[in-house]
Amino acid sequence: MHIEKNMFENIFNIVMNVKGKTTDNIKARLDVALFCYRKNMELICDGSQVAKPRASFVLEKNSQLLVYKWLKSLSFPDGHASNISRLVNTEECRLYGMKSHDCHVFMQTLIPLAFCDLLPKGIWDALTEISHFFRDICSSKLNVDHIERLEKNIVETVCKLEMIFPPSFFDSMEHQLEHLLFEVKVGGSVQYKWMYPFERSDIT
Repeated sequence: MHIEKNMFENIFNIVMNVKGKTTDNIKARLDVALFCYRKNMELICDGSQVAKPRASFVLEKNSQLLVYKWLKSLSFPDGHASNISRLVNTEECRLYGMKSHDCHVFMQTLIPLAFCDLLPKGIWDALTEISHFFRDICSSKLNVDHIERLEKNIVETVCKLEMIFPPSFFDSMEHQLEHLLFEVKVGGSVQYKWMYPFERSDIT
């Protein structure tokens, strides 16, 4: 639950360039110059001024506004998700009060739809693979062959993310994805271990 929530927040904040929450900041760009060979992401110094060029994984302002307006217009069947539209502030371009289950729905259902045609295909493909990964491990039916296939694919997907995002994007959560599949093998289906049913009940 928490890995999925933190993964969603990292992706959404950096793609939507959420002020104060994105990991694509000045320090991150300095790390890019130090550890990575990505000239298009390095800071541009002009005398006493420093400019941060927009990265390919960051949406333009107009595209960001399109995403927030789309989220504002969404409605879901009863019991599928909370009213996410009430959490959207289109004036400030922010999401407020996202619960774990809201992030769960967004990560597995809305990520591919929200950024389709707005991000370059290679970046969109990598984010869609992450979305499908969480959807697959949350399936009510899993077999060993499928889990082993996911174990190989998630390594490649994380490598793709490392080629797209700056080093600051990655913390322990991004590297826990591979271990989730071992937990599925040992503990069975995820839906019998998460806390969503208890969070939604009225029992205190």
